[in-house]
Amino acid sequence: METTKQTTALKGGEWIIKESNPFETFIPEDFDEEQRMVMEMCDQFVNTEILPVIDRIEKMETGLMPSLVQKAGEQGLLSTSFPEKYGGLGKDFITSTIVNEGLGGGYSFSVAIAAHTGIGSLPILYFGTEAQKDKYIPKLASGEWKGAYGLTEPNSGSDALGAKSTAKLSEDGKYYILNGQKCWITNGGFADVYTVFAKIDGDKFTGFILERGMEGFTQGPEEHKMGIKGSSTVQLYFQDCKVPVENVLGEIGKGHIIAFNILNIGRLKLCAATLGGAKKAADISTKYAIEREQFKISISRFGAIKHKLAEMAIRMWVCESALYRTAKWIDDAEHAFEASGKSFAESLLGAAEEFAIECAMLKVYGSETLDFVVDEGLQIHGGNGFSDEYQISRAYRDSRINRIYEGTIEINRLLTVDMVLKRAMKGKLDLMGPAMSVQKELMSIPDFNSDEDAPFAKERKYVANFKKAILMVAGAAVQKLMMQLDKEQEILMNIADMSIEVFNAESALLRLIKLTETKGENEVAIQSDIVYAYLYDAADRINKAGKDALNSFADGDELRMMHIGLKRFTKVEPFNVKDARRRIADKMIANNGYRF
Repeated sequence: METTKQTTALKGGEWIIKESNPFETFIPEDFDEEQRMVMEMCDQFVNTEILPVIDRIEKMETGLMPSLVQKAGEQGLLSTSFPEKYGGLGKDFITSTIVNEGLGGGYSFSVAIAAHTGIGSLPILYFGTEAQKDKYIPKLASGEWKGAYGLTEPNSGSDALGAKSTAKLSEDGKYYILNGQKCWITNGGFADVYTVFAKIDGDKFTGFILERGMEGFTQGPEEHKMGIKGSSTVQLYFQDCKVPVENVLGEIGKGHIIAFNILNIGRLKLCAATLGGAKKAADISTKYAIEREQFKISISRFGAIKHKLAEMAIRMWVCESALYRTAKWIDDAEHAFEASGKSFAESLLGAAEEFAIECAMLKVYGSETLDFVVDEGLQIHGGNGFSDEYQISRAYRDSRINRIYEGTIEINRLLTVDMVLKRAMKGKLDLMGPAMSVQKELMSIPDFNSDEDAPFAKERKYVANFKKAILMVAGAAVQKLMMQLDKEQEILMNIADMSIEVFNAESALLRLIKLTETKGENEVAIQSDIVYAYLYDAADRINKAGKDALNSFADGDELRMMHIGLKRFTKVEPFNVKDARRRIADKMIANNGYRF
């Protein structure tokens, strides 16, 4: 494995085979003053404008959600990264990610906002003609018009290209006649502008811009959902719907480029929103634990409760580290593309595509982190958590959808490995050399000599070995199964889980190293507890996923040898996670919530 520290920008997936420089890694503590103000403004908007009316939102009070979306637009929260020429603020990608996180604790409102600013607006911003952008983007940016996106159909969810909706050019050549239906359309009940996909002549998958009121365009009633009850979700119906030819979005037959590129950005932004929701749920749960007494003492003093609070903090801090590390990579790549002469749209889409692997992993980990936090939060509430009178009940119900939309967590796990292997096959990612080096290492005597006195030497070695575990398992799977590997989804998901753990572990360690250098060891004692606890637990999770994969395709001496290698690569020293978690939880209790 290459051990040279990163001094130039990494490509997507390269972190697997290269060591990153912590001092070139962006961390949340690097936010500038304006970015911190944006986060505070989002938090204030949620606390003053959304939470006081959340029950009215959930009851679908007519006109309330659209008015709140527009109010957010008036405060500039819808147009953070839209160019100024279209009425946006022209801020960087990190700032727009901060907005998604900051508004992530707004329950159904967060869903409406994310759909509007993401899939409801970005297809037009990135793929529209100048005339289309001039017409729609300023009104979407201000919130005067609301956006929605129609891709999913009753029989095509993850298989988006299996859509049945059709479009046919009218005899006079002025319109495309759409027929079909879309389902699970967020904001569908009140949106003014819709990006919809259909197949021209039955095979050319193409995007279209539709407007409310177009002839032949109708919507179904609001869906009754398990969670996010306040978000509008309807079906859309097209019966000889007349769409002007100038409303074709992008190239005919290239609709998949729009759909899949928008999802890359959406996955990272979903991670940001789920992180914001998790922090809100953790705060609620911490305050409840402090106030709730059993046996005449606060339950926050119980070890079992501290364990839950601490594990929430660990997962959120790690998620935050990985999220903003990736957001900065995308931001840097976007600027590099712009400097090379690419357009605004080409630059951001190219940057997001470059880091599509990381975006997929973030979607998985962010949605699973939120699910963990609300589940444990409800448990802390006990029976009260099952009552709708407590916010944690709503948080629990609302969280579940995040593991499904923007591509299910299963699809994203499969995509993670698929994209890495495809890049390796195309020569964009040199996995073969490092994988062969790991195989040679398995046959050699372990090197027990290392510079353990250097700061974080032990932890850096853990991460380097974790990466070797991925290369060993993935390399063996490719060699053994070859073209059949894509049919072994369980193995692919094992490798994806290893990858997610390692990317998180490295991101958290890099953040800790940078913080230690800038703040001093004494100031980051709790953050050290977080990282050491995560590394200790991640080693076992990586080992388990690796063993499950190896046991699925190897046997005999080969299997025994790789088991020994896996044990070597996931070996960590004993660590008292109980005491570390107690210190983390005590900090949360002292701060009345997550304040890291």
